[in-house]
Amino acid sequence: EVPLVESGGGLVQTGGSLRLSCEASGITIDDYIIGWFRQTPGKDREGLSCINMGDGKTMYQTPAKGRFTISGDKSKTTVYLQMNNLKPEDSAVYYCAVDLKGYGCYRRDQPRYYEFDYWGQGTQVTVSS
Repeated sequence: EVPLVESGGGLVQTGGSLRLSCEASGITIDDYIIGWFRQTPGKDREGLSCINMGDGKTMYQTPAKGRFTISGDKSKTTVYLQMNNLKPEDSAVYYCAVDLKGYGCYRRDQPRYYEFDYWGQGTQVTVSS
């Protein structure tokens, strides 16, 4: 098991920013794929972005393009999701996850939730209008 801990969620007004953190413990993340997802009640988990910590490549899905930025710090075994210009529809529980099998982070439809092995507990983001 790979413990992942998300933090940085909270309540923000429309147009505001938040930076989420995903810290891994017990492993180095140098060669793994880390993904960010979100989920609202009654909806499927939605992939937002992933980063290949080995080569630094990133992918973004439509909800995240242009507003969210994923980055990683190997020394801190932490991956970040900087979220700008937040909207009420961004309100959700945000999760990070790790892909240990190496499905990659290069296809246009990645990250795909079923390719990820371990998940954090989630952090709530609420954007008020």
